[in-house]
Amino acid sequence: MLFKEVVGQEDVKKRMIHEINLDKISHAQLFLGQTGYGSLALTLAFIQYLFCENKKENDSCGVCPNCQKNSHLAHPDVHYVFPTVQSISKTADPMLKEWREIVGKSAYFNLNDWINFTDDKGRRPIIGTDESKELLHKLSLMSYEGGYKVVVIWMAEEMNPAFSNKILKTLEEPSAKTLLILIVENGDYILPTILSRTQIRKIPRLSFSEVTEYVKTKTSMPLNEIESMVARTEANICEIQAYLSHADSESGNRDLFIEMMRSSFKKNVVEMMDWADKVSGIGREQQKIFLEYALHMCRQSILKNYTDDQLTRVSNEEAAFLKNFAKFITGNNIVEFMKIFSDAHYHIERNANPKILFTHLTFRAMRFIHFA
Repeated sequence: MLFKEVVGQEDVKKRMIHEINLDKISHAQLFLGQTGYGSLALTLAFIQYLFCENKKENDSCGVCPNCQKNSHLAHPDVHYVFPTVQSISKTADPMLKEWREIVGKSAYFNLNDWINFTDDKGRRPIIGTDESKELLHKLSLMSYEGGYKVVVIWMAEEMNPAFSNKILKTLEEPSAKTLLILIVENGDYILPTILSRTQIRKIPRLSFSEVTEYVKTKTSMPLNEIESMVARTEANICEIQAYLSHADSESGNRDLFIEMMRSSFKKNVVEMMDWADKVSGIGREQQKIFLEYALHMCRQSILKNYTDDQLTRVSNEEAAFLKNFAKFITGNNIVEFMKIFSDAHYHIERNANPKILFTHLTFRAMRFIHFA
């Protein structure tokens, strides 16, 4: 992957290039940040530049043999470790075909995307004990081409304790020209002893303008709808791709939110129950997107009320609805609304019964909307 293919993150790119050109590369690095902000994409571009035979000032050449191998994730000295469902495969190597396929589509994907891509049962994958044995074996070998040996551990917070403890010795006593890169979204799940032995490279959130320009190349949606989508996802490209894959249902999310709030405000129990039945049948991924949309609309309501509409990022249709609705979301109930939608999202991800969950949700919304 070329640096120019990575969205934004110009300061991070410059530091990476500078370190490689000065040959001051830490043997153990931890890329900390949301995958939707480009942690994997930056890693791939960093590795390709490291191995490139004809480096340019700001990027790899993209055409030399090493660049070609890395662009296809097929360099013999670069090894990828990622979570796997243990009943499917104990280690990553048997699933390299799937890994190359999903990265080939986009280097911006998260753990849920990986789960949905590799396991139709939606089971939680881990980086397990067998993977540690495989990794130590690879690191014991000489590099094929006499340069660096690189190991990328994607979603390293999914390492089980046995794997984490096994790689500690490698971090403490690395062999020459060995580079370990851990890609992590939440550093709280990583052993402190691992954190202390790695160079932590924080991947900041992308700017709304950078992501807006990127999304404009991917869709023909009107600009105000793109800005609304970027705002509700906090400029997270993984989440934006999920929205784009359901672009035809955007108006459906708006209609569901309006229907929920109107029936809750009227305290019409029959309509509320009908609404819960409808939402419980739309599929879990779409339910999660709806709940994220509801959180976005609550945030935009507060912004409209307290910033004189200066900071809102909504489509024309959403703006028309908020003109009358926003006054019902105030400092008296915003915390409660944010909590019920966030909690619902959490439980949907963990396979809660959707009919019970959404029935409970709409009754709580009925209660809080009258606190305004």
